[in-house]
Amino acid sequence: MLVDFRSDTATRPSAAMYAAMQSATLGDDCKHEDPSVTQLEQEVADLLGKETGLFFPSGTQSNCTALLTHCRSGDELITGETYHVYRYEGGGASAFGGISFRPLPLEPDGGLNPQAITAAVRPDEDTSPISRLLTLENTTDGKPVSLDGMGAMAQAARSAGLAVHLDGARILNAALALNTTPDQIASHADSVSMCLSKGLGAPVGTVLTGERDFIRLASRWRRKLGGGMRQAGLLAACGKVALQESKTNLPRDHQRTAHFGKALAELAANAGQGRLSISVTPTNMIFVETSRQDLDSLCAKAKEQNMLLSDKMPLRIVLHRDLTDAHTETLLSVFAEHYGV
Repeated sequence: MLVDFRSDTATRPSAAMYAAMQSATLGDDCKHEDPSVTQLEQEVADLLGKETGLFFPSGTQSNCTALLTHCRSGDELITGETYHVYRYEGGGASAFGGISFRPLPLEPDGGLNPQAITAAVRPDEDTSPISRLLTLENTTDGKPVSLDGMGAMAQAARSAGLAVHLDGARILNAALALNTTPDQIASHADSVSMCLSKGLGAPVGTVLTGERDFIRLASRWRRKLGGGMRQAGLLAACGKVALQESKTNLPRDHQRTAHFGKALAELAANAGQGRLSISVTPTNMIFVETSRQDLDSLCAKAKEQNMLLSDKMPLRIVLHRDLTDAHTETLLSVFAEHYGV
């Protein structure tokens, strides 16, 4: 089996997940009658300090539903220029809801400048779209945005009358890195989307959380977007196990990332001037700057060892629960062989 370093979405279900699927109590989730789903939704909502939640097959659909619920056609939202809702989710809010995006550059920590948020809010004029929403992301590129940073951005939005949505796909990674709790991060947003298949290891699923009235409207949008599932408790059962297993897996992933990143940095120091640069995040991602030629060779050599690396620059290496110390040691040897260290 190929060992995948490209993303923490590559994990396979654990034995406990398969067992949970077999014993899950099921119902029709389109009628909100699947007990396994409703239990998971409430568990995630409680974890994030929100009233209730709504289960989705994907983070893209969850985020899109949140934007469509917060905004009306013709409204504008403010977001980061590399955040997933703007760059990687197909422009769904524009396609389905007529919502426009106003992207802002990111600060070094992955957040947005509060003054830039204030300046981006449209004037109350007939010629301008209505600024309705600020969307944030935590983590972003593996970097956790601090509680103070989240608070300052949210305050800038609320002072201008905007709601706040958080793409918290890896919010548990952020909380661990910041030595805080997920609800403290989530408290700065009106709605939060948390992924169960990034880092946590479930095969499918995201939960959108917020106030009960908001989630009721979001449920209508989910149906329109084709997100209504029937006996979805099979998937929710995996999500519940993923939450439990993450208490052990996430700290181990972060520790392994720090250890592997340190080893790569030491290798880079001996690889020759400017050939290799390593950036290690406080969570589970490492970024490698190298030449196109070197990256192509690394990908080929890694594949010879049954390992998959991304061919995009910079190279992003993501640690997850399916990886072991033996895997990172083998990948380190691939780097060492290629750079002659």
